[in-house]
Amino acid sequence: METHSDLSDEAFEQQLEACTLPPAIFNHEAHLRLAWIHIRKYGTDQAVGNVCRQLIHYVNSLGARDKYNQTLTVAAVRAVSHFINRSDTDSFYDFIHQFPRLKSDFRALLATHYQLDIYNSDLAKRTYIEPDLLPFS
Repeated sequence: METHSDLSDEAFEQQLEACTLPPAIFNHEAHLRLAWIHIRKYGTDQAVGNVCRQLIHYVNSLGARDKYNQTLTVAAVRAVSHFINRSDTDSFYDFIHQFPRLKSDFRALLATHYQLDIYNSDLAKRTYIEPDLLPFS
């Protein structure tokens, strides 16, 4: 397996939950896909909790807890949710092509919501910080 796209949504979610997904294939796009899967199955509010819980469990299993960022995780789920509400597709790959900014310009996208550098803030890594510029819709 070379990429997360080699897996069905169900297999991807199951391997991540079981902490058997190879870390080399869990990239930014895979994070977005996890959010997309959970939002579509459970709605945004439950997806936030599910994705946070699942990622904490996954990074802990890898001994990489310092890689987890609560604000970034919640913001990513909320950003994906925003675009899902504007999407007309049932395929993650069509979705990501419909809204390429999620994948290719994510930092700039979040910069429209945050003045704070959420990538390097210790507080943002530990707890969710609401956007200080533009709330998520």
